[in-house]
Amino acid sequence: MERLDLEIHKCSLCYDAPCKKIYKNVDPERIIRALRFDNLKGAKSFISDNYLAKNDDSGVKCPCNVDIDYVLKRVAKLPYKKEQLNVDITTTFCGLKLKNPFLLSSSVVGSTYDMCKRALQAGWAGVVFKTMCPFDIHESSPRFSTLKNWDNSFAGFKNIEQLSIHTLEEDCNILKRLKKEFPSRIIIASIMGRNEEEWESVARIVTESGCDAIELNFSCPNMEEKGTGSDIGQEPEVVKKYTMAARRGTSLPLIAKMTPNITDIRIPARAAKEGGANGISAINTIKSITNIDFDTLVPEPNVNGKTAIGGYSGKAVKPIALRFVTELANDSMLNDIDISGIGGIYTYKDAIEFLLLGATNVQLTTAIMEYGYRIIDDLILGLKIFMKENNFHKVSDFVGISKKCVVDTSKVERDTILFPKFNYDKCVGCGRCFISCQDGGHSAIKFGTVTRKPQLDGSKCVGCHLCKQVCPNKAISVVEKRIINKNTRNYEVNPI
Repeated sequence: MERLDLEIHKCSLCYDAPCKKIYKNVDPERIIRALRFDNLKGAKSFISDNYLAKNDDSGVKCPCNVDIDYVLKRVAKLPYKKEQLNVDITTTFCGLKLKNPFLLSSSVVGSTYDMCKRALQAGWAGVVFKTMCPFDIHESSPRFSTLKNWDNSFAGFKNIEQLSIHTLEEDCNILKRLKKEFPSRIIIASIMGRNEEEWESVARIVTESGCDAIELNFSCPNMEEKGTGSDIGQEPEVVKKYTMAARRGTSLPLIAKMTPNITDIRIPARAAKEGGANGISAINTIKSITNIDFDTLVPEPNVNGKTAIGGYSGKAVKPIALRFVTELANDSMLNDIDISGIGGIYTYKDAIEFLLLGATNVQLTTAIMEYGYRIIDDLILGLKIFMKENNFHKVSDFVGISKKCVVDTSKVERDTILFPKFNYDKCVGCGRCFISCQDGGHSAIKFGTVTRKPQLDGSKCVGCHLCKQVCPNKAISVVEKRIINKNTRNYEVNPI
């Protein structure tokens, strides 16, 4: 790993960061935060003239021992020139106009008036409020567990939390206040019931709060009561029945939130559409056990010696969420229904992937729980830079343009083999490519014990590119292709 990565991952992204007081002309915390969220060009845009000038009397040091001077010098060398980002990042969802594609998903991050107010003031386009219901909710303590990366950031996050602990009246009053104070933002009520009567009555009650739309929670994996949450989402007939019940209670747009704990997400989504849903949000969390505490031998979170299978979220679930969104977006029976993408979104690049595959907006929770509402800054800035550089003037210009690239397995071309190429200037001679190819690939790499350089055996290489994936120094690229004759299986090598 490069030193720049090591330095920025030392940073704890402090609240009211002390380093702000060290430098006269730049905010190092803002620059490092942009780097942490994969927004290198955004970080460069914050570098000013005389960026290393310090306040002589600050007396402050970085509590994480980050070499901030080094970070600033490296960022200053990045090849990006700040320019006017005159792009339109508004989008529409179920007929509602959003000022940007970024919403809080229905969870703890949008569960009180004060929290939602801070999020909207920070720049989020709207809130899907934590699921409201007509029955009592009692939560466990603790109720979270995590899998960690080397730098202590979340690789994945498990929760066994349920729904809003407030009464319907309390939550509706919050929605009213939010809509009154932020009339241009989108306020969505998430609801759940246990039978048709409750779905209809709760939909009618929250409609009176002045919210803009209603999300139907058919997907929470943590419910105590059978026949609620993800139990609904696994039964298309029940999805349709409860969507129809909610439709009887409101004329607002209805958004059905889908569970990933199912083989084919399109089936309940079609049922929701038949029942009157205008949009689909996907996905909710994945049922999981994350890890066991080896001191107690109890899976976490340990609640008085017991735990439960809970919902898994965070970076680890993004590939699964992208799969489900793509399946929904490519379904001809759902081509006139809007999709809100959810699952593992941390950076603007994560969000753009969902949009490219067919979502019109995205919802976030776990990234906010880890880093706060402030991540909206880099989501918006990164999106604007991406659009400017790719000549997209509005979000709808690129929504869904990548979904056509995802085809049935039988339609993937299998007659061209791409060879890897070793860049010996970057190669550090670790031999990782050789080890992986020998034991996990096709034994197509030779490794000189004296030269400590890999060499390709083209007669064995099948072009799987495992070597490229394991290389720690990005010293392997694609340079040649081998065209195979379908009949004779002979080949010739041609440059790309």
